[in-house]
Amino acid sequence: MTIFAANDFLETCDQAALARLIPHLRAFARALCRDATAADDLTQEALASAWSARDRFTPGTNLKAWVFRILRNQFYSDKRRSWRMVQLDPTVAEETMADVCNPTAPFELDDVRRAMGRLPEDQREALILVAVAGLPYLEAAAICDCAEGTIKSRVSRARLRLAEILDAGFMAYDDIRPGAAMASLVAEGVRLGAAA
Repeated sequence: MTIFAANDFLETCDQAALARLIPHLRAFARALCRDATAADDLTQEALASAWSARDRFTPGTNLKAWVFRILRNQFYSDKRRSWRMVQLDPTVAEETMADVCNPTAPFELDDVRRAMGRLPEDQREALILVAVAGLPYLEAAAICDCAEGTIKSRVSRARLRLAEILDAGFMAYDDIRPGAAMASLVAEGVRLGAAA
């Protein structure tokens, strides 16, 4: 995981600064969307929105948090409109997924992915930002537009609940293959780790 110095993203909103954030934005988007294609589209939309609104960015503030908030807001706006969208055919999606070499990793990661899906949205998002993406609590709080203590509380509750869910072992199966689940979790972890 690459950690940028504060001056890499605190000064201006220019093309180079935005370009350095692309891997982090993609990872965060994949964690939110749980679909690589949708995440790439979301990242592109967020970058376009950030670039068109760059005159509204306040120099000296955290560009990363600003762009992450744009991406997060775009995700929730899209989610509210998603009922009008047609889902991808699972057969087509399955044929396009690459197989995983390690036979046990997909199943373990699939358990974690499905368990995380049972967490409340605010806890899941906080856990992804802090535990998977490796963001400091303060930065995660800025992205979620809440207090640092709130993020700490959400992460703590999410970890406890996730452990309970995994211990119980009763997660409902869904249409995502374990190989795709691994890619989804890794992308979600990268996304959250990139936010750090």
